[in-house]
Amino acid sequence: MKTYACLILLPCLAATPPALAQSAQATGDLARAAAAGDDIIVTANRAARPADTVGQAVTVLDTATITQRQAVVVSDLLRQTPGVTVVRNGGVGTATSVNIRGAESDQTVALIDGIKLNDPSSPGGGFDFGGLLIGNIARIEVLRGAQSVLWGSQAIGGVVNLITRQPTEQLSVNARAEGGWHGTGQGFANVSGKMGPVAASLGGGYYTTDGISAYAPGTERDGFRNYAANGSLGIALAPNVSVDLRGFYSNGHTDIDGFPPPTYSFGDTREYGTSERWTGYGGLNAALFDGRFRNRLGYAHTDSNRHNYDPDGDPRETFAGKGRNDRIEYQGAVDLTQAVFATFGAEREVSRFTTSSYGGTPTVGRARIFSVYGQLAVTPIAGLTATGGIRHDDHNIFGGATTVSGSGVWSPNDGKTAFRASYSEGFKAPTLYQLQSEYGNAALRPERSRGWDAGVTQKALDGAIEASATYFRRTSFDLINFVSCAEPLTGICVDRPFGTYDNVARSRAQGVEFALTLRPVEALTFSAAYTYLDATNRSTGTANFGRALARRPDNSVTVNADYRWPFGLTTGATITAVGDSFDNATNTRRLYGYVLTDVRAAFPVFAHLEVYGRIENLFDERYQTIYQYGQPGRAAFGGIRLTY
Repeated sequence: MKTYACLILLPCLAATPPALAQSAQATGDLARAAAAGDDIIVTANRAARPADTVGQAVTVLDTATITQRQAVVVSDLLRQTPGVTVVRNGGVGTATSVNIRGAESDQTVALIDGIKLNDPSSPGGGFDFGGLLIGNIARIEVLRGAQSVLWGSQAIGGVVNLITRQPTEQLSVNARAEGGWHGTGQGFANVSGKMGPVAASLGGGYYTTDGISAYAPGTERDGFRNYAANGSLGIALAPNVSVDLRGFYSNGHTDIDGFPPPTYSFGDTREYGTSERWTGYGGLNAALFDGRFRNRLGYAHTDSNRHNYDPDGDPRETFAGKGRNDRIEYQGAVDLTQAVFATFGAEREVSRFTTSSYGGTPTVGRARIFSVYGQLAVTPIAGLTATGGIRHDDHNIFGGATTVSGSGVWSPNDGKTAFRASYSEGFKAPTLYQLQSEYGNAALRPERSRGWDAGVTQKALDGAIEASATYFRRTSFDLINFVSCAEPLTGICVDRPFGTYDNVARSRAQGVEFALTLRPVEALTFSAAYTYLDATNRSTGTANFGRALARRPDNSVTVNADYRWPFGLTTGATITAVGDSFDNATNTRRLYGYVLTDVRAAFPVFAHLEVYGRIENLFDERYQTIYQYGQPGRAAFGGIRLTY
């Protein structure tokens, strides 16, 4: 082991510019990003780097933006982001999918404080954003386009990186309490600070609502309850060595509607689901050569436990699923010169799952994947940065997968104009369910994608005007679909009378993203985002070839305007317009577009105390993102916020 460690460390001895030298703590990057605006980006390099060196498309929602918009659930903020579509089957807490640039929802990597949130017990292996509240999240980065080189499996559509409130040098307290429509209430608090060699941030909160009927024509309200906790702890063992501990916990109870007898058609039921999720990370960090070469050796664990119940059924438990990921990882970050920055590492992940339905025999599965990756960013001249990377994954069932990426950004006039372009490949390993369940196919290959984008950003009047436009195109192939089987059972259907999975699908997504920010005066901020998306089925020889992918609206636009009055009052509004889409792959059932208008206000009562309120869906728009699943109507909320 000593020999292997030396082989890893020896090539990485280098120098770094003082402006980018970081402490040994892994929380250093997270803390730096959490406190920064959009001039720093973590997700593109797995390290905090200047945004003007990133060639990929990234949207940053910083603490000020999150606080200003008063959103409760993460998906409501993501819906306002270019290239992102959100689909939810009911009110807050119900299953929620996030699609980036037309990719499937389980082709999105979700991270919280650098820990992957995917669920091995779900058929697609993706993350359900339904119960993910803003809580104590201080920053959200949305990277659009594949980034499997650094983030591995599932990063075909993009990456959603969530950063909670991080340790601070001085004592800091943030708390809020809120109530409103349909018995909704929430309270969250976070305290952070530093004492000697220990820096910590701890928080938690509770949310409850009576909700709406998940079945759109129904009258029975389906409520949601959630409590959560977050924590980050850094211990400096020496000036250049530290221990980093991070954790996140969520526990939810969601009422759902189902298909009751005797007709077994969708309607009001007393069914409900529970979910519990643990994520944890422990790491040892060492910064060598005056902080020029930063090393991190860590262990990450995620554990999900989901159950569905029908109080009127027999048995009462209709579904049970447990998923677990254990990941050991090494990452190095080094500035080889003032113009060359490298990120590299290795990971070993073991995933396990157990599922059962209606008390039947549990299905159990396990898989191991080992990965190595490297990425190099070079700035040969001022204003120009080129980045390239490669990754190889070895899976104990399907074998190996190699992905590459490259990007560049160039500004000829000190950042006023920036041209960006990227090429990226993505892959998604077959899930444990697809490989090892009663419908499994051990011969599955990983899903793959190739894509590129190109865009320009223009700033004027000292940043008072900023506009950007990006064109993107991605082809995905070897996509895994469920295949029905019929007698006689031949080929992949042998011993699979009820069906199986196979790599049979192909899709293409292309479109344009526009963003505009105006600050005509210091007190007024106006921002707009527009996306045109053309996402189609390209599975040659199938009945749905050429048809639009389900639930992918072709047009979406969001406008935000906020104004701070001279006497301290802040008022704002968000208008989100989403175009038509189809609910099914055959394009026979249309989902009509909708327009949502939210208004908000906040007023500081004292130096550290603020009152705020908002009205969501002001004009009581009735709409659906999934056929027959309801969405909240007009609702009013008010609360207080303490910041110290």
